[in-house]
Amino acid sequence: MYSVTGKGLSCWFAYGLILARCRSQVIALHDCDILTYSKELPARLCYPTANPNIDFEFCKGFYSRVADNRLHGRVTRLLVTPLIRSLQAIVGQHPLLVYFDSFRYALAGEFSMRADLARVIRIPSDWGLEVGVLAEVYRNTAVKRIAQAELCENYDHKHQALSAEDPTKGLVKMSIDITSSLLRTIASEGIEMSGGLLKTLQAQYVKTAENSVARYYADAMINGLDFDRHEEETAVGAFTHAVRIASEKFLEDPLGVPLIPNWDRITSAFPEFFDMLIEAAEEDNRKPVTARA
Repeated sequence: MYSVTGKGLSCWFAYGLILARCRSQVIALHDCDILTYSKELPARLCYPTANPNIDFEFCKGFYSRVADNRLHGRVTRLLVTPLIRSLQAIVGQHPLLVYFDSFRYALAGEFSMRADLARVIRIPSDWGLEVGVLAEVYRNTAVKRIAQAELCENYDHKHQALSAEDPTKGLVKMSIDITSSLLRTIASEGIEMSGGLLKTLQAQYVKTAENSVARYYADAMINGLDFDRHEEETAVGAFTHAVRIASEKFLEDPLGVPLIPNWDRITSAFPEFFDMLIEAAEEDNRKPVTARA
């Protein structure tokens, strides 16, 4: 059994079960805590990969993160985008960084892919899932076969606490995992991530993120949205701490936790694994469901 549990590992098992049953040519994944769900969302998410006439292998969803008259999506707005652009400022317009920066919502938990692609990609076991999947798609298919689709007019889901004082939970834990995944991915492309570069990255990130806060403040004012600038600056401080922790972890162990093996490798090593997985799922489904308190 894989030693590290998390969102990525759960998705990996789900992908494996779908592949084992051989009933689907397209696999879609989306978050389960969506508060504004409609049938339009999965339809728009799957259409680019399910329609053979347009021939996309992967589709990433995006949407506006405005709810309760305020901007959400802090990890994307204030961590991932500023961090990617800070890396570009330091190492230049590397094709992988340009690719990451091209996504309207890199951390969207909604994406679909062809089953053949799902067989060959490797993914992180933790909150680095979305970044890890994008990196693996980049390595395993042509950019021209990657689509982005706006999924809905209004999107909202349950919001996690920042947990600025505790790096083991909340958005800070998520940010550490995401940053760690991004650093390993960039290093795997041959970019030397030295201690000096990572210190420069931290300083550059703070500047870029603070500039982002100013731009989002203006955006909120123009659109009549509520905007707590102190809360945004607090988030930047917490994410800066997360970048520092992730950088230190990377220097200690550049490889980190290995990606989960892809399903082609699993079935090559254990040809009977899919049958065992189906049997385990069916046995689990026979168990009585107990209501949560």
